[in-house]
Amino acid sequence: MALLLNRKDVQKLLTMSDAVAAVEGAFSELAAGTAVMPDRTVITDPEVGAWVGFMPAYLKSSGAVGIKAVTVYKDNPKKFNLATTLGTIILLDQKTGKAVSVMDAGYLTAVRTGAVTGVATKHLARKDVKVAGVLGAGVQARTQVLGMCAARRFEKVLVFAMDPIDKMKAFADGLAKDVNVKVELAKSGEELIRSSDVISLATTAVNPIVDGGWFKAGAHINGIGSHTPGVRELDTKTLLRSKVICDSKKACLIEAGDIIIPIKAGEYAADRIHGDLGDVINGKTRGRSSDSEITLFKSVGLAIQDMSCASLVYKKALESKVGVDFEFG
Repeated sequence: MALLLNRKDVQKLLTMSDAVAAVEGAFSELAAGTAVMPDRTVITDPEVGAWVGFMPAYLKSSGAVGIKAVTVYKDNPKKFNLATTLGTIILLDQKTGKAVSVMDAGYLTAVRTGAVTGVATKHLARKDVKVAGVLGAGVQARTQVLGMCAARRFEKVLVFAMDPIDKMKAFADGLAKDVNVKVELAKSGEELIRSSDVISLATTAVNPIVDGGWFKAGAHINGIGSHTPGVRELDTKTLLRSKVICDSKKACLIEAGDIIIPIKAGEYAADRIHGDLGDVINGKTRGRSSDSEITLFKSVGLAIQDMSCASLVYKKALESKVGVDFEFG
């Protein structure tokens, strides 16, 4: 029997603190060589603003194996009243290969993306940070803040997005309840960045929305929104001022426009990338080396994040007797 889990089931079972722990373990496995993660297969359709990815992974130590199909359709909220990001995960039994669970991955994707930001912030941000900032006001932006707040204790969170003021205010008010921290609206992206110790970018921007000169010494940046070769949130100056850590250097050199575009322009070089997050976690690569250094975590999203969180959700569903049993044949 396979266990069917809908979005509400996943929301009930997956907490940010649990996701951070699961994702940190997955990156440690990847760096240790006990995970198998083929390159993501991607289909795009610019005419409808569609990005479709198929992401398999196998975490040998934890036994999590499966695949996620994830889609990003920019017009979904406006035209179809659907989330921009949708997804489905098929989780398999490690011993037999039988499907043991099929679950909604839309919410899980947002949480695991926030969780890797939490892991990166834990290992790369200064210990004495006080202000977090997020550019964006969607589902991903919310989980970015949850992830940052799971890693560090902040006095204040700043929010800015290119949205109507009432939407931003509603987002900020809801976020304040989620994190139990004072949340304020910044007047501009520049004000937010100049005032923040840890910043996450979770937008659908096509061109850079920041100036590298805005980031103060000692800042930590999480570059999350851009995950295709032709778009970017960050300008070249930001990369040049920062120690860059990737979720996967290999994946970022294939998919991250924030890195690919300046390399193609001859303004940045791949060998300037300092390393991968898993190696920082395992102590093979040094992360932050001083309180004045600017660190940048660049993520395109990896299947190990999905499978580690999906395996966790499945185990908790069995314990809590959540979901619907289904027999394929």
